[in-house]
Amino acid sequence: MTADNKQKKKQVAKAYEKYTKQFTPKPKYFTNSLKAFLIGGLICAVSLWIENRFIAAGSDEKDAAVYVVIILVMTAQLLTGIGWFDTIGKYAGAGVIVPITGFANSMVAPAIEYKKEGIVLGVGAKLFSLAGPVLVSGITLSMIIGIVYWVIGK
Repeated sequence: MTADNKQKKKQVAKAYEKYTKQFTPKPKYFTNSLKAFLIGGLICAVSLWIENRFIAAGSDEKDAAVYVVIILVMTAQLLTGIGWFDTIGKYAGAGVIVPITGFANSMVAPAIEYKKEGIVLGVGAKLFSLAGPVLVSGITLSMIIGIVYWVIGK
């Protein structure tokens, strides 16, 4: 490749970058952060209210917390399945993605996308495509910490 060709490629790349900047929307950092804060806070407040209802009904705090996590995961899975989670996520941003609901969505969405390939090779194989590495690293790290804790305790 000659020096002229390299120079032309650089000029074309710069011109294309300048052209695409005209159509790229500017991010609204403050508005997006405010929406994420409010929606995430609303999810947490509703979760705390539900947990308090379980405690008032006679559950102990640990059991109530587990029930709330199950409800959040099941709700996120249901909303993903009927196609509403992405719509909410586009509006709320990180406010709905950061809690455990985002993790539930990341497991269900690929499985739904590949359901046409069958239960085993589609849903089963894709269910853990994103969450699998997270689970493996979490389980491995917790085992290592447990062994270290056990050795220190002896």
